[in-house]
Amino acid sequence: MANNSTMQSLLQCIVDGELLHGVLSSPWKKRADGPSKVSIRPVLIKSRQLYQVTTHYDQKVMHRNVTAEECAQLIAESLPEVFKQGIFSTATASYHVLVNAQQAMTIIHKASKQTAPLPLVHNRSKKYLLQEGVPIPFLIALGIMTAQGKVIAKKYDKFRQINRFVEMVSDVMSHLPQERAIEIIDFGCGKAYLTFALYHYLHHIAQRKAHILGLDLKHEVIAHCAKLAHDLGWSSLSFAVGDIHHHQPKGKVDLVISLHACDTATDAALDKAVQWDADVILCVPCCQHELYGQVKNESLSPLLRHGILKERFAALATDAARAELLTCQGYDVQVLEFIDMEHTPKNLLLRAVKGQAPHKQAQAKERYQHFKEALHISPFLESALHNHQKKWPKNFFDFSPIKDVQDIKALRKDLKGNLPEDPLA
Repeated sequence: MANNSTMQSLLQCIVDGELLHGVLSSPWKKRADGPSKVSIRPVLIKSRQLYQVTTHYDQKVMHRNVTAEECAQLIAESLPEVFKQGIFSTATASYHVLVNAQQAMTIIHKASKQTAPLPLVHNRSKKYLLQEGVPIPFLIALGIMTAQGKVIAKKYDKFRQINRFVEMVSDVMSHLPQERAIEIIDFGCGKAYLTFALYHYLHHIAQRKAHILGLDLKHEVIAHCAKLAHDLGWSSLSFAVGDIHHHQPKGKVDLVISLHACDTATDAALDKAVQWDADVILCVPCCQHELYGQVKNESLSPLLRHGILKERFAALATDAARAELLTCQGYDVQVLEFIDMEHTPKNLLLRAVKGQAPHKQAQAKERYQHFKEALHISPFLESALHNHQKKWPKNFFDFSPIKDVQDIKALRKDLKGNLPEDPLA
């Protein structure tokens, strides 16, 4: 009877939301498809306290959130039918439940030494470089954070994206100049969330001097960004109306950024970065239509015959070609996942760092040639680099004429209106 009353006391603690931690273990029947252990902890979701039940199997772990009543029912059904042992803790007591071969329960009830409840968080908080809870002037000015340092709920995706970008920059800091100010150009900076974040990170977290120029074609956007930089007192951050094709820097450029430049504008930015011998390139492509009309391979016809699949394949092929072409130019290239601010599927980031070994460049050139011939493509970036660079072997671009595809010269003519400095002109 004592065990029954103690069990009822435990179940009532669970219903009352007092359980801090619980574990069910030692199953009666050990099966590959059966649970080996169940752990329970309280969580707070949308201001409502629930219990997170984590069920461990041989090859997987499953999570679900249940109410206090459902949790109490789960424990009552699991002991003694499924598990031989249960250990539970509240703020004032601990319960150790043991089940014998006759499925009779023995409950050891002791006063608990735990004085403080565990935090009711659904997921562990991530350690960001730009921390929530600490007022950051530029985030406040951009409407992402309150004056008290709290991130506005509907802006949290942008806050995460900003931190993801800053993390990517922090990973390549060792490849940027250490003895002088870092020179940075951001093509198509837009509202400059990430440009301001980069400046804040470099000057206030990494304690590095840097001059950053944000370029965009929209006069009103540039005026707004320039005013904000002035109001923040950030003298080394400037903005100007300009495009990718015509800008010429006054000196060395160490880091080139191009985020969501449409179609071949991304290639123009990459070409400029290579021309300037930038140490690091960070690029998020967007709206990649160029190769859609070119890509052709009979073996891939089950994929290419469907428009939406062909579109996605062509976009991935474009980024693959860009990565190989940059590797050919001496860059170590990574294709990384990037959290997109507008929640589009275009969330790949190309991170290129200068310093690729010569033998890897040669391998990349061979890979690229096979890739190009297999898909019958002629990317804009290849032509742009060929026009401006002298590093390529003289016959590197002398491939056989492409057959059965849209005439490349005609395609270039169509694109020319959008490219003020078309390298094929």
